[in-house]
Amino acid sequence: MTLARLLRAGELTAIWIPNEAHEAVRDLIRARRSAQDDAIGAKQTVRSFLLRHDRRFGGKAAWTKMYWRWLSEQRFDFPHQQLAFEEMQKRVLEAQARVGRLEAALAEAVDAWCFAPLVRNLQVLRGIRLVSAATLVAEVGDLTRFDNPKQLMAYVGLVPSEHSSGARTKRGRITRAGNAQARTMLIEAGWSYRLPAREERRYRERVIDLPEDIQVIGWKAQVRLCQRYRRLAATGKPQPKVTTAIARELVGYAWDIARRVSPAIAG
Repeated sequence: MTLARLLRAGELTAIWIPNEAHEAVRDLIRARRSAQDDAIGAKQTVRSFLLRHDRRFGGKAAWTKMYWRWLSEQRFDFPHQQLAFEEMQKRVLEAQARVGRLEAALAEAVDAWCFAPLVRNLQVLRGIRLVSAATLVAEVGDLTRFDNPKQLMAYVGLVPSEHSSGARTKRGRITRAGNAQARTMLIEAGWSYRLPAREERRYRERVIDLPEDIQVIGWKAQVRLCQRYRRLAATGKPQPKVTTAIARELVGYAWDIARRVSPAIAG
């Protein structure tokens, strides 16, 4: 009776329940994320070992072909040190191979997923590709169940916390409520907007088959967020705050795309 009264009064909030197929994709994405973390840890172990022995790479970027060639040339005085170093390198290669296998499996799973159209269309946003788009959809579910983008922003914990009383308004750090995987992915995507707006070749190849209105949203988002990133950075705000602000607005564009793609999914 209490539930019936609350429902009649509009006090109950509907929730979205994922089915088993959705849970399977989510498990695959989380396994890939775990493998990626293992790869990062393995690489850090190699670099720490080299730093302890004062071995420094003279190139511009690590883990390129030149970097791997440089690693193969490193020699240590004691055989057991050399063995430890070789095992560390093998750990990196094994972790990278596991990430590759899981990403290939994810691409195959998304093709047969009911949210495949949404995953493809979300990739029109800069900084969001297959893994990022699939992560957002798998962790959040149906984006259109939110009445407006602000609700989605709050759901992933990207809105500022607030401690207000009377006429006093005080806002603090983001709430970090909701799903941490989706929030982390969005913040990582927001980092790409530090560069000027542009459509490189790989991006054009990725979005060429998408509807025209979706491509317009992608370009509009890129122009606005790149300008906003530069404007916020110019005011002296810390880089993490700037990136978080960009990620918060990026959620709004993702919600708009989902709202346009959902009828196609339902059909």
